[in-house]
Amino acid sequence: MRKIADLTEEELELLVERKILEILGDPDEGLELREEVKAKLKSRLRDAATVPHEEAVKHFHAD
Repeated sequence: MRKIADLTEEELELLVERKILEILGDPDEGLELREEVKAKLKSRLRDAATVPHEEAVKHFHAD
């Protein structure tokens, strides 16, 4: 298991965020997205630049 001192700032922030959600719960749980929001999200996904899988893996597994 890794030590907190070995985490990057980004990894520590994600860890803290996960713990807060674990303790307090997700405030959006049970809510539904409006159709206009779904359409905007789909549009952004279509227009977004894609990143090759290998690059994403490198980013999230960088030591």
